[in-house]
Amino acid sequence: MKNPILKEAALKHRNLILSPYDAIMDVVGYEGISVISEYLGGSTVYIPTVKRIFYNCLMEELNQRFDGDYRALARNFGVSERHVRRLLNKNKLPA
Repeated sequence: MKNPILKEAALKHRNLILSPYDAIMDVVGYEGISVISEYLGGSTVYIPTVKRIFYNCLMEELNQRFDGDYRALARNFGVSERHVRRLLNKNKLPA
């Protein structure tokens, strides 16, 4: 959105921006919130935790790196060996 007056007003009167959009703007800036609004404006959006957003990516990475050594994989990812076993076994299809 290329509206310099709107940008100036938003930056000048930040305390009047609706919550939680003020917090989002604090993180991504005026341009960022404008792009998000242009793309998703009018829809209801739930934003899950970072872990949930990237869970499938993590599982794919764990499966690709797994060579049978749970301990080494756990060390590389900074989690317990038990946690790696749980994650890998959770995604196996039943025989």
